[in-house]
Amino acid sequence: MGYWPPWSLQAFELTVTTYLGADGSLQQPLPAFASVEMRTGLYQDMVLTRTFDAKAIALQRTGRLGTYASCLGQEAVGVGIGRAMQPDDVLVPSFREHGAQLVRGVTLIELFAFWGGDERGSNFAVAQHDFPVSITVGGHAPHAAGVALAFKLRGQARASVCVYGDGATSKGDVYEAMNLAGVWRLPVVFVVNNNQWAISTPRKEQTAAIALSDKAVGAGFSGEQVDGNDVIAVHTVISSALDRARSGQGPHLVECLTYRLGDHTTADDARRYRDDGEVTRWWQQDPLARMRAHLTSEGVWSRDQEEALLKACAAKVEAAAEAYLAAPPAAPESIFDHLFARLPDALLDQRTAVMERAETDDA
Repeated sequence: MGYWPPWSLQAFELTVTTYLGADGSLQQPLPAFASVEMRTGLYQDMVLTRTFDAKAIALQRTGRLGTYASCLGQEAVGVGIGRAMQPDDVLVPSFREHGAQLVRGVTLIELFAFWGGDERGSNFAVAQHDFPVSITVGGHAPHAAGVALAFKLRGQARASVCVYGDGATSKGDVYEAMNLAGVWRLPVVFVVNNNQWAISTPRKEQTAAIALSDKAVGAGFSGEQVDGNDVIAVHTVISSALDRARSGQGPHLVECLTYRLGDHTTADDARRYRDDGEVTRWWQQDPLARMRAHLTSEGVWSRDQEEALLKACAAKVEAAAEAYLAAPPAAPESIFDHLFARLPDALLDQRTAVMERAETDDA
């Protein structure tokens, strides 16, 4: 039996969009949007995201937060997406897009609440049209297609953005959503956060596709790869895809090449299946270090600015964590309140029983 797939890598010409090298050096001229203010803003967003991420893990380890999915090493993907979207676009996220949510206006307290098991954290005060986190792998892709269909039927120049991991591209939900998006030319941008691992399954063992972006071809539209550790590149590629979607040119698939530096979730131990040397090599691609090196080399970022930013982010995150921990718990019966417009009798009886039990416990 010969090599499978029955083609050579040379048959595919893959181009990965990138602006910043691992050392922060320019690989090509910066895009027009990338002013100093914009670049420093992107960096600040990534630092805040990483600060939140570290605090969330610390809270989980001390029993004050539920199982949590870290975005360590993938901050450029979320921040790049969030910054590229317009306010009336709709984000349909997976469970690692904390940076995109923060940029879109979801508060730190809301994020802490959600990961603490309080669904009030999904009732966003600002990003009200964005969808809540989808824990089910790939199950949210049809929702994103549905949102895009609504925009098209209404004649609105809006787009939905659906983000999922490399493992989700092997799910039927994702292909079905992409297939419909291609047939109906829907204004949706699918983003693959290719962090190389689907829990403990490496990317090479779950698909024979040369590039995950090529899976768009089977659905009848185009795809491309971008350096997912270069926030400028992610912002540029997503912005372009969204512009095309809003103007009626249909869907697009963007594969962000990055790496999951941490465990899959706080319930995982990646050391059981992953080589430490691989992780060390990917740390050299760290999106924060890359952007910081670039800004420093351009003479627009100093040690004093760095220290002030770290201090400000730490204070902001600590204040949010304290507010989350101090918040009174939701009433037990609230678990029933958003399931149906009118609760079926069986669930109504259960809700009453829960209320009565709570009253007894309080007495």
